[in-house]
Amino acid sequence: MNLSAEHLPPSCDVLVVGAGPAGSAAAIQLAHGGLDVVLVDQHTFPRDKVCGDALIPDAQAALRRLGMFRAVMAKARRVAHVGCVAPRGGRVDVPGSLAVLPRRVLDDMLCRAAVLSGARMVAPARFVEPLVEAGRVVGARLRGGQTVRDVRARWVVLATGAVPQALMAAGVCERQLPSGVALRGYVRNAAMEGKLESLDIVWDRTLRPGYGWIFPCGDGLFNIGVGVAQSHRALAGGGARKRGDANLREIFDTFTTIYPPARELMAGGQLEGELKGAPLRFTLEGSAWSRDGLLVTGEAAGSTYSFTGEGIGKALETGMLCAEAILGSGDDEMIRSDYDNSLKRLKPRFDLYERANHVNAHPWLMDLLVWRARQNPRLVERMSGVLDETSNPGSLVSLRGMAKLFLR
Repeated sequence: MNLSAEHLPPSCDVLVVGAGPAGSAAAIQLAHGGLDVVLVDQHTFPRDKVCGDALIPDAQAALRRLGMFRAVMAKARRVAHVGCVAPRGGRVDVPGSLAVLPRRVLDDMLCRAAVLSGARMVAPARFVEPLVEAGRVVGARLRGGQTVRDVRARWVVLATGAVPQALMAAGVCERQLPSGVALRGYVRNAAMEGKLESLDIVWDRTLRPGYGWIFPCGDGLFNIGVGVAQSHRALAGGGARKRGDANLREIFDTFTTIYPPARELMAGGQLEGELKGAPLRFTLEGSAWSRDGLLVTGEAAGSTYSFTGEGIGKALETGMLCAEAILGSGDDEMIRSDYDNSLKRLKPRFDLYERANHVNAHPWLMDLLVWRARQNPRLVERMSGVLDETSNPGSLVSLRGMAKLFLR
């Protein structure tokens, strides 16, 4: 599937840089639309990617639109609930249409689908810089090993994830530091199969300002990790941002000590590979979404929700929006306008999840929410609505929202 950099063509209609969910989704639709698409990535596939691996309803809806739902779900571990575990040990299971599939498998499937759709996949090939003429991006310089090639394209799609180097080189980076960070590992423990069957998310004062998770992947394999959603906080008075005090490895060690299922999983299991960390970009912020001849999509554009840390669904969705803009009739200015406006329409929902994010800094709010939800089935329905985007997560965990819980 992977062609080497020597096979890079001199030109194409669209050059998609980054073959994760956003880039592959864009490549699938662009190729289906009849365009000559070259898809490149700095890694050969299959490759690992730090992620919780959860496929919640928005990801499943996007996979249906791509025609990938049945194939992906056939390999995924289906899950019926999210287990919300509060600091004092209270727990509520929130139902939803959920699944888990390691990104090594998911991303490879999406990349292969792009190739089957007609895109040419070249890897490893790293984005060096854009080719610019009269202020417009007309392609990119790519490096694979000792090979350097210039590929001209009508449009360049940048889907390079949260690491800022490509954004900086392309002149669209507005913030180098990430919004958050995560640390994840895979643990195999056959004895825990059947004991851990939900997507457990754990809040505790000792994990503040982060949280922990355990997601079952099937066949005795579990994704376990911790995340910090405000690892790089804004300075007082605005301006530059700085790294927070969070030490992910310490938070992970604390999580596997204070949460009994995590402690049991690690004590009787085998860590497969190393614990891996990664930056995260939230709330459609941190980069410009476009410049002449170039569109930014996926986590490079900040497509991850800050409260839940979910990013697969919105990466797929923004990739498809990018393709739809390019395939639409109109000149360059219209394509940029259509794409920017499509992300602007998404932005208010990202802002709702950002407002809900304060629960990670004040985990006692989750104590109240879980306590009330155990008494009120309607509240559990509202929590389920956060998963399928029919409820406002910001009002659910706000002080005003909490006050309303005691008046009903």
